[in-house]
Amino acid sequence: MTVSQKPTLKLAPRLLMTPALQQAIKLLQLTRLELEQVVRAELEANPLLELADGLEHESPAVEDETGALAGPEEQALAESTRGELGEDGEGPGSLEEVELSALFANDLHDVSSQAGWGVGEEEDTDPLLNLPNPEPSLADALLGQLALLPLPEALRPLCEFLVGNLEPDGYLRTPLRELGQQIGVEEPLMEQALAWIQQLDPAGVGARNLQECFLLQLRRRSNPTAMEKLALAVVEQAFSLLVQQEWGKIAEQFGVTVEDVRGAMEVLRKLPPHPGLLLGSSGPTAIEPDVVVRKVGNRWQVELVDDRLPEVHLSPRYMQLLRNRSADRQTLAFVRERFRHALWFLRAVEQRHHTILRVAEAIVRRQEAFLDHGLQFLRPMVLRDVADELGIHESTVSRVVQGKYMATPRGVLPFKFFFHSSLGHALAGDVSSVVVKEKIRELILGEDPRKPLADSKIARQLNRQGIRIARRTVAKYREELGIPSSELRKRGLWMKGHHEASKIGPR
Repeated sequence: MTVSQKPTLKLAPRLLMTPALQQAIKLLQLTRLELEQVVRAELEANPLLELADGLEHESPAVEDETGALAGPEEQALAESTRGELGEDGEGPGSLEEVELSALFANDLHDVSSQAGWGVGEEEDTDPLLNLPNPEPSLADALLGQLALLPLPEALRPLCEFLVGNLEPDGYLRTPLRELGQQIGVEEPLMEQALAWIQQLDPAGVGARNLQECFLLQLRRRSNPTAMEKLALAVVEQAFSLLVQQEWGKIAEQFGVTVEDVRGAMEVLRKLPPHPGLLLGSSGPTAIEPDVVVRKVGNRWQVELVDDRLPEVHLSPRYMQLLRNRSADRQTLAFVRERFRHALWFLRAVEQRHHTILRVAEAIVRRQEAFLDHGLQFLRPMVLRDVADELGIHESTVSRVVQGKYMATPRGVLPFKFFFHSSLGHALAGDVSSVVVKEKIRELILGEDPRKPLADSKIARQLNRQGIRIARRTVAKYREELGIPSSELRKRGLWMKGHHEASKIGPR
């Protein structure tokens, strides 16, 4: 048998990620702030895109009744780009297929801003005048207190340096020796500076661990009670037993009863574990919604929010250059290439807006009961439900909901909030897992602290309400809520960071 090599032709379909498709996918998963940065970067990189600056620009080309460009140079440009953009469906085949008046119009900048919700015409005033003064940061507040203390001049710069190294929650997690090496200062001198910082308010600021944080707060108490003195002794001498929740050993070590230990734990439970969060701003937490949902009459309407995006248009000078037959060929080739990139970019931005709006409208249609009546009416929904309804791929829906927010009468909610699994209900059909988690949380917060509900008991109570749920599912949802097991709750472990955490623990 002879083996020979010869060229052959084979026709087979292949899925290729064209540059236009890659750009569209990238823009689709960007947040509003990220999209604004990308638009401004594209304005700097592409000379065919310009800021409108609030001026009306006359169209550089003559249009017919259908809105198609009719200039001779545009026809030549259309012919040169038809093979590259028109055959594979990734872009317009010619300029006749693109209605620029619709492509570059108000999708980028004419949507009403959030500031105008429920208000008539906006007044022509400076919006910065209505902004509240920002809260001082933790560092600013502490530096203001340091300025009032009789600090030795040698320690003042060290104290300011340490304040700048505090975490937002008030802890100093970088070792003093390492900080001292950075500025060439011995560790004992750094200890003296830290002692001054630990005198500032709120008590506990400048602590290096949770034990020191509790000690700083308890030692600040004037006329401490017996329980406060016991709590101070436990934290100072038996903190390891406290972490392991060995209440019996603690009672034996200090010669008190278990009830006394529980009283000391009540004192510790009321101490803030992150004192720095009580003072100053907690950092940038502003969220800008991508869509606004409001009820007009008996219907819920969804509007896209794009008030901060720069208003862009094609440069009239470069469009005029395309019609100049005497221009240099290299110049024309460069302008044509930049035109194709600008067209790809603006179409991708418009497609992003259109897709986000369609997904948001599909979500609202399925969650009208939630918007009208509250969380208990939240319907279960997965990405495939929206994808099948809109006729798009599930991965597209996943990119749309990534980092996007929706302003509703129920609050500013992430798109992902509406996507969750379902559980069976004897009467109401399927119920959302979010609703079930809320019911579990309410049952635990209302339990007897001395006899906390086990997962099996919670499952039985939910089954009586018609919710078909197993004990393992209850345990899974409980852990996702950050709630410890019934045994740990009985021994005194509370839900950290929960606004009603004091309801859980020994009494």
